[in-house]
Amino acid sequence: MLRILDRLEEIIITSLMGAATVLIFVSVVHRFGTGISFLYPLFIQIHIAWAQELCIYMFIWMAKFGAAYGVRTGIHVGVDVLINRLNDRWRKGVILFGLFGGALFTAIVGTMGAKFVIELMSTDQVSPDLELPSWLVYACIPLGSYLMSFRFMQVMWTYWSTGELPHHDAAHVEGVVVDPKAPISLGEA
Repeated sequence: MLRILDRLEEIIITSLMGAATVLIFVSVVHRFGTGISFLYPLFIQIHIAWAQELCIYMFIWMAKFGAAYGVRTGIHVGVDVLINRLNDRWRKGVILFGLFGGALFTAIVGTMGAKFVIELMSTDQVSPDLELPSWLVYACIPLGSYLMSFRFMQVMWTYWSTGELPHHDAAHVEGVVVDPKAPISLGEA
């Protein structure tokens, strides 16, 4: 079940990022295309004033789910210079306290966001350009925050039971296997 959630999280993030990138590209081509005399008659008929609003919403949703992904994979921001200098017993306690604090904080934000979204559902408020229901736009707050809280608890449980924290290796590329005994080649001299 967790593998499905992990994959869904990754699909949501990459789909939003890709779609926003394409939409921004189309919007920029449209904006500058209307300034070219022979393209003006064609481009002026296409109305994409809503593109900026949609991109903002996509980036907000991507950021909320991306933060949860960052906690799960160990790429979320953390300052551990002083923590790493503690002895093992104190270090484990401080890390568990920090993970618990992150889980609690994001659960509180999620609960407050859910309350806000539920109250918005009874109104007729819509977004300015797309005219989406406002509750749909703000639904990323409880969904992303609860997912992030779950990820904090997941990391906390793993650390409690194994002593391992997720660690992101910037040199690792998924799907590429490197033989550690192979000589490093810097090209032909």
